[in-house]
Amino acid sequence: MKIKLFMDEDVYLALALAIRKRGYDAVHVSELNLKGKSDDEQLRYAIEDQRCIFSFNIKDFVLLHHEYVRQNQEHFGIIVSKQLPIGEALKRLLKISEYFTQESIKNRIEFL
Repeated sequence: MKIKLFMDEDVYLALALAIRKRGYDAVHVSELNLKGKSDDEQLRYAIEDQRCIFSFNIKDFVLLHHEYVRQNQEHFGIIVSKQLPIGEALKRLLKISEYFTQESIKNRIEFL
């Protein structure tokens, strides 16, 4: 099964729209009225909806991933990247989304 993506507020809304046009299930925080929520709250939402979260906020999500591992908690994947132009982010995100499945990215952190 394809990865279901949740994009946080650091990511362009247009990126969620562009990846949806290519057949992926992707939502953006602004579409869900979750803007302003903490990174932990956004990750918990992604888990509840069985989504892999994508963010340009590397430091905080790496720390959250390590905290989840330490506490033996599961998540549906975290993808992080430095800030990239939208075209480059789309290209890299499509590549990683083609490589991983919903199951194979579970509990992993990946860097674009």
